[in-house]
Amino acid sequence: MEVINSIKFTMPSLSVNESAARAVVSSFLIQTDPTVEELSDIRTAVSEAVTNAVVHAYRGTSGTIELTVKLLKDREIYIRVKDRGCGIPDISKAMEPLFTTAPEEERSGLGFSVMQSFMDKLSVRSAAGKGTTVTMRKRLSYHGD
Repeated sequence: MEVINSIKFTMPSLSVNESAARAVVSSFLIQTDPTVEELSDIRTAVSEAVTNAVVHAYRGTSGTIELTVKLLKDREIYIRVKDRGCGIPDISKAMEPLFTTAPEEERSGLGFSVMQSFMDKLSVRSAAGKGTTVTMRKRLSYHGD
């Protein structure tokens, strides 16, 4: 993985920081001159990943969320959202559309599905009591593609 540029942003697990995460990613990615659609897709995927960490990782407590964004060669974007929360006991179940661990909060259970639909690659690693890491990649088009 040849990294051209990167940033790391750490924030408290507060829902108000979801918009800050989108803004940080957008500001950083402007240097790649993405299309409006590409930027919107990436912002939505980041929003879902950060919201999942806020809502599920630190249920009833607080912690930190680490956001890493890397520009890779060939216009590929790498994004990692990491928490040190409760972890996901069954990743495959959690990634099923409409599955939610918080139905009482009227959650749709579409977070991972949304991330998958907007990004080229999505991977989720998690360990009980140690947290979850969501890694996403997207290759940006070249103007004229």
